[in-house]
Amino acid sequence: MKDAKYIFVTGGVVSSLGKGIISSSIGRLLQSCGYNVTIQKFDPYINIDPGTLNPYEHGECYVTEDGVETDLDLGHYERFTGIRTTVRNSVTTGKIYQAVIEKERRGDYLGKTIQVVPHITNEIKDRIKANAEGGEFDFIITEIGGTIGDIESAPFLEAIRQLRWELGRNAICIHLTYVPYLRAAGELKTKPTQHSVKELQSLGIQPDILILRTEKHLDQGILQKVASFCNVSPDCVVQSEDLPSIYEVPLNMHRQGLDRSILGRFGMADSASHKQSLAQWEEFVQKEKALHSSVTVGLVGKYDLQDAYKSIRESLHIAGIHAGKKVEIKFINSENLEPQFIEEALSGLDGVVICPGFGSRGIEGKIEAVRFTRTHNIPTFGICLGMQMMVIEFARNVLGLKGAHSSEIDPQTPHNVIDMMESQKALKNLGGTMRLGAYACELIPGSRVRGIYGQDVVKERHRHRYEFNNDYLHQFEQAGMRCTGRNPENDLVEIVEIPQMKWFIGTQFHPEYSSTVLRPHPLFMDFVKSL
Repeated sequence: MKDAKYIFVTGGVVSSLGKGIISSSIGRLLQSCGYNVTIQKFDPYINIDPGTLNPYEHGECYVTEDGVETDLDLGHYERFTGIRTTVRNSVTTGKIYQAVIEKERRGDYLGKTIQVVPHITNEIKDRIKANAEGGEFDFIITEIGGTIGDIESAPFLEAIRQLRWELGRNAICIHLTYVPYLRAAGELKTKPTQHSVKELQSLGIQPDILILRTEKHLDQGILQKVASFCNVSPDCVVQSEDLPSIYEVPLNMHRQGLDRSILGRFGMADSASHKQSLAQWEEFVQKEKALHSSVTVGLVGKYDLQDAYKSIRESLHIAGIHAGKKVEIKFINSENLEPQFIEEALSGLDGVVICPGFGSRGIEGKIEAVRFTRTHNIPTFGICLGMQMMVIEFARNVLGLKGAHSSEIDPQTPHNVIDMMESQKALKNLGGTMRLGAYACELIPGSRVRGIYGQDVVKERHRHRYEFNNDYLHQFEQAGMRCTGRNPENDLVEIVEIPQMKWFIGTQFHPEYSSTVLRPHPLFMDFVKSL
């Protein structure tokens, strides 16, 4: 069995430097050298997972195929590399402490006093090395959330320090820092980077490679200065400038030889036998730069925060590049969508996405948006809760079912066209009623979605609790809304569409989770092409 190589990615000076993009870019570069990689995120917050976090706190909650609610950085990992992450790729402080406490309660520690070192750090180390089991991966990239100096990150950094010694030449540390530009002085300042590295060194960790985030180009003198003051080889200091697109980052890192530096630190030759090509990636970036025509898509949702719908935004953007169209996104707050403002808010849009979400806030605005797009034949894509809004609007305004609603929002509704399954209602743990992860979906022959996918059965990821109520199925189909995707195990409706319209499809699942740079999701591709 081959020994996996470990790459630890840490961040310093300030947060939000883009460790997720850098980790994803490293993964992409190593794949281009012919290696199998996986990327994992260790987050220092005490929540078990981001499933209950407000999107304003943490952005989008991403879901893996095996049903784990994770940080949005896993979306970057998958979009850049095409890998499929699992429960092993997302770990929080909450999960670590929960596991240790459960072991203590079972008596696994034989009465020992439980301490951060060695018990918490050992659990972290075990989780870091878990992906190496089976020998599938050549490289395991581990991103440590937070910033050097945060008290929450201390146990993770101590675990890394120990692993560096235990693994020897099979582990390196890449540290991402910030080089600010002081406009008044007209100078770039390296002192914050020096202090960040010094703090890392004080914890017993010497970074092997430094990546400097900067808004201004750094000349060789600055790079040499950083290398000298931080005990890093000059060829292992790389700059990450602001770029027009995050998808240019892997190419920028490659031009500066980051992949060669990584392989060199591991004593691995950058041989032609391993060298593949970044040609597809370069072609994608060139297409992005060459975009001329544009279309405008309205995102109707309640979270006025770019990261809240990150995967949807990126899926639209990626599909647009492949289709030769620049997708301009206009966020429309559904809380403000009252009937008298609908036309002003939605007119001029080429297409509309009705966004997912939970709770009653902004629901009526989404329903009004669907009414407008349906009656004006505007291409509309409803995702999860968005699909449910399509169903409710159709029930009210086409079927004439007054007061039709979801029992999630209105438990007393006379027409619960969206409801919870009886088997789910019996569960006392609300979290246990969620349908999470990938489920099969059979596509109806002759339907638009069957033509889009080009296959009879697909698997898509879910994150929801309420379902289409099959008691109303016949009425919907008789009136023109077809249920064209069904789960083969329990006959739940997965997809609805109105064939007579230009493009009007709703999915109970989240197709945005499966869209990658080199393999855009077929539904997003077809939606963008229709605009």
